[in-house]
Amino acid sequence: MSGRFLNATAGVMLALGAAGIFSPARAERLIVSVSNHRVTVTPNYSGEELVLFGSVEKDASTPATRNNYDLVVTVMGPRADMVTRRKEHKFGIWINTDYREFLQVPTYLALFSNRPFDAIASADVERRQQLGLNNVLLTQRVGTDYADVVPNDAFRSAFVRLRGEHGLYREETSAVTFLTPTLFRTGIPLPAEVPIGTYTVEIKLFSDGALVTRTETAFDIVKVGFEQFVATSARQDGLLYGAFTAFMALMTGWMASIVFRKD
Repeated sequence: MSGRFLNATAGVMLALGAAGIFSPARAERLIVSVSNHRVTVTPNYSGEELVLFGSVEKDASTPATRNNYDLVVTVMGPRADMVTRRKEHKFGIWINTDYREFLQVPTYLALFSNRPFDAIASADVERRQQLGLNNVLLTQRVGTDYADVVPNDAFRSAFVRLRGEHGLYREETSAVTFLTPTLFRTGIPLPAEVPIGTYTVEIKLFSDGALVTRTETAFDIVKVGFEQFVATSARQDGLLYGAFTAFMALMTGWMASIVFRKD
């Protein structure tokens, strides 16, 4: 009887463990926050920098010798389909000769760390954890296929470069500062043309080349005032927005004809 009871108990414990009720304790966890969880974009908005700060919280199971931490912060804006075009100079003019469509890629992408990625982890871990712009997956439509390509692909390189010129794609390997062995901070620069939407911030903690733990936070970028009204109208009632836009164009043309009319 007792044997059957023990077997039943073991079975229940195994089932609970499989269901995730009993989860293994982590030696460290990350406590993070950002200085502003809601950024408002007004007509005179010219950019802003948020501050991400946090700490590494240890417990009794943390090895006493573990003090050498590395941190990688990945900030991703709302996703969208985008196109990169190749132009060539023919017959005295520049014309589009080819293009590549990028599918549901981040409109804003920033990766920050306390030291170079190849000093934090091996090349295999870099690829698996998507450390650095070269390792972030950017799915493309290549003919009838969907895939990411090598980092030095001409279209991929041009796409990353063009986004970078506007401050929308960036990589900085000395942006995370450890104020103490467990307290850290980094800035998140947001350019003037930053896309509207929800931004996810993923923080990964490494030690001796291995991922120890990770956590996430988020913030929103929203428009206010007349710009928000226009954006909401265009998104929620495209027909009414189109009719209003056409009406305003006609009124502007009519007013111009009156102002500049020659008597």
